[in-house]
Amino acid sequence: MNRRTFLQSSVILPAAVGAITGSVSENTSKSDLTKFSSRVRSLDRIGVQLYTVRNLLSSDYEKTIRAVADMGYDEVEAVWDPDRNPDDIRALFDEVGLLAPSVHAPIGALQNDLSRVIDAAQRIGHSYIVCPWLSEDQRTMAMYKNHVKLFNEVGAACKEVDIEFAYHNHEFEFEAAENGVIPYDMLIEETDPELVLMELDLYWIVYANRDPVEYFERYPGRFPLCHVKDMGEDREMAPVGEGQIDFAAIFAESKTAGLKHYFVEHDHPADALESIRISINHLKSLEF
Repeated sequence: MNRRTFLQSSVILPAAVGAITGSVSENTSKSDLTKFSSRVRSLDRIGVQLYTVRNLLSSDYEKTIRAVADMGYDEVEAVWDPDRNPDDIRALFDEVGLLAPSVHAPIGALQNDLSRVIDAAQRIGHSYIVCPWLSEDQRTMAMYKNHVKLFNEVGAACKEVDIEFAYHNHEFEFEAAENGVIPYDMLIEETDPELVLMELDLYWIVYANRDPVEYFERYPGRFPLCHVKDMGEDREMAPVGEGQIDFAAIFAESKTAGLKHYFVEHDHPADALESIRISINHLKSLEF
């Protein structure tokens, strides 16, 4: 695996941070202090994708949301639930102090029930609607061409009500299809950048042996959202901070990417609340 950007220790590490702060003396000018401080940043807001705690939500939705808020999360990315009242969801999020800037909605809902998805998004306060998944039969080149058309149409409908539309990747979009075309590249290049953005899943792009920073540089500003989940030595998912992915190197390029929202996620955690607790604690201490 090429881990040139995201697995090497070529960014600011604790020792380097110490070297920077250690170089500040009483003779250091105000402009120099500003330059030093701008080199070390941390995340302003940390979110979690509620898919991580889906089993707990199905047992006790309110208790789980309160546990997420109590853990210190600022934001959640919801999963569209046509059976739950959007106003009740909004009231609970408001009560516990959680923002919900984004929601995942399956492609079937986008095709067949878009007006209802948009209505719920407006009532809850989502700024982004994200298509999270393509089933195996939807991954042919002919189908990807259909997705380009659909995504542009969905993006246009969302834009009319000041909501952005985005697509979330897994690893399969990076597998070369006919004529060597990379479906993920095709989706980015053939959709209208004013209508379709990307939510980059950092685990899955690394799993596919691709460099997220390279994509940020190739398609600047197209990535306002990301999923933050780590990769263990066995290439399985791990709580953030317990794996190999160098998130500091990735987040250092947030401005290029256009990143605004960072959602912790783990698809199959042994203990969902413990997993997201470990992850937020690591991210709170992360400097880049």
